Amino acid sequence: MTSGVSRRAQIQKTLLPILLDWFARAPEPDVALLAFRQISDQLGSTPWYLRLLRDESSAAERLSHILGASRYATDLLLKAPDSIGMFADDQELQPRSAAQFQSEQNSIFNRYKNPKEVALAARALRRRELLRCATGDLVGLLPVEAVGSYLSLVTQTTIEIALKAAMLQVEQDRNSSLSTDLCLIAMGRFGGLELGYGSDADVLFIHEPKPGAETIDAERCALEVANQLRNLLMAPSVDPALEVDADLRPEGKNGPLVRTLDSYLAYYQTWSSPWEAQALLRAMPIAGNKEIANKFIERINAIRYPKNGLKNEALVEMRKLKARMESERLPRGADPTLNLKLGRGGLSDVEWTVQLLQMRHGHELTSLRTTSTLTALAAAKNEKLLTESEFEILTKAWQRATKIRNGLMLAKNKPTDQIPTQVGDLRALTFVLGEDSYAELMEDYRRTTRRARSVMEQIFYGEN
Repeated sequence: MTSGVSRRAQIQKTLLPILLDWFARAPEPDVALLAFRQISDQLGSTPWYLRLLRDESSAAERLSHILGASRYATDLLLKAPDSIGMFADDQELQPRSAAQFQSEQNSIFNRYKNPKEVALAARALRRRELLRCATGDLVGLLPVEAVGSYLSLVTQTTIEIALKAAMLQVEQDRNSSLSTDLCLIAMGRFGGLELGYGSDADVLFIHEPKPGAETIDAERCALEVANQLRNLLMAPSVDPALEVDADLRPEGKNGPLVRTLDSYLAYYQTWSSPWEAQALLRAMPIAGNKEIANKFIERINAIRYPKNGLKNEALVEMRKLKARMESERLPRGADPTLNLKLGRGGLSDVEWTVQLLQMRHGHELTSLRTTSTLTALAAAKNEKLLTESEFEILTKAWQRATKIRNGLMLAKNKPTDQIPTQVGDLRALTFVLGEDSYAELMEDYRRTTRRARSVMEQIFYGEN
């Protein structure tokens, strides 16, 4: 990298001693150095690259930190190394606005007419914004709530563009206009604007036949659009795939992928179980026909916020399901105190606690009608359903578990809900989170979740 008398070699001779010192502080210095060499091989002849690292020390230091800390961000960077240009400016690492995304959408559709090209452009946009978010997170510019909100906005924008591309593709394949209108409803963490780096996009597909359209043809058309959307976002590409998961639909994997609005409502009013009504607490429109989406949200409010609160049999069923999840869905041999999702005092404990309060009081207290866990917790405190202490304990536990979950994905580029026990993995996690000691990290997490579990048991299991 430093051999020869070229300008490139001279700059590398100046940079490398500093970069090597920064790399040496990372858990895997050799991995960071290899990634730097790969990026330099791709960009070394680009005039601005080495000049940026030489003249902007913040960009060089951030690059070394990203390469040493995060396999997730490094993988994104290797696929588009020119993104390093954003490292020099704090403002460039701040989340883009919805208006900026709308402008990018318009630009994509002005530039491309082929549906596959449109989808590829959407995925490239998503890859760039995932890197922006990960970098801002790793250098300490984004709080955990902002990370979840931005990842959700990026996913929503990607799906909006891909849905339009899928509709265009189906129109071209049919050689006619669509016979139905379609909307997508975000569910789970997506609906709560709480996505993590390793999250899928949980959605419901709802359609309404256009006037005069045959029911069977409209359903076939909606199914073609839904499948085309998923294919476009999952097709092999240099950009990461986005899995659109519809398993939270009525009857799960055994149910139809698309349904009409009336079919959804009939199912929820007649056949749905308490957990399905609970899942609707995080239902939020994200793409497609707004009129259908608004009707859906308006009419499910009576299901997710029942008029007379939660019936006793529904409460008993929720408690049984929660206990069964804890006993059956934890990985065999896993330490239940170290599972971020289903473990004691983890994400599930906090979310089910606040969702119980929403289902009990949401009909009367409109401030509880939110898909966001933290916003709902704050509303529950303001409505005196939680004490100040309970609110702080549950909020800290949710933020801590979410931060660690994101940190594990950033470090290893593999989604997991289990905090590792190997020293090497813990060091990598501690480095990503910017903390001093993995022993202190583990102690703090156990203490925080132990308190959250106590609050959860009192509220979720202790009242009728």
